[in-house]
Amino acid sequence: MQKNNLIKDKTFDFALLIIELYKICKTQNEYVISKQLLRSGTSIGANVQEATAGFSEKDFLYKMSIASKEARET
Repeated sequence: MQKNNLIKDKTFDFALLIIELYKICKTQNEYVISKQLLRSGTSIGANVQEATAGFSEKDFLYKMSIASKEARET
């Protein structure tokens, strides 16, 4: 049984919100910024997922730092 992981849950929920915002931006004919927002905003959770499956503490920290950078970009 897998226990809850607050960061994974929050980044997943955030990605869903980013997707909704992306859809709204597209209806307003905003494509350039919306695509980058979609990429960076959904990448946060993907990197957190990768981090939790890391092989070592160093790998975990590296992938979490990437997630942090994507969050700042978003």
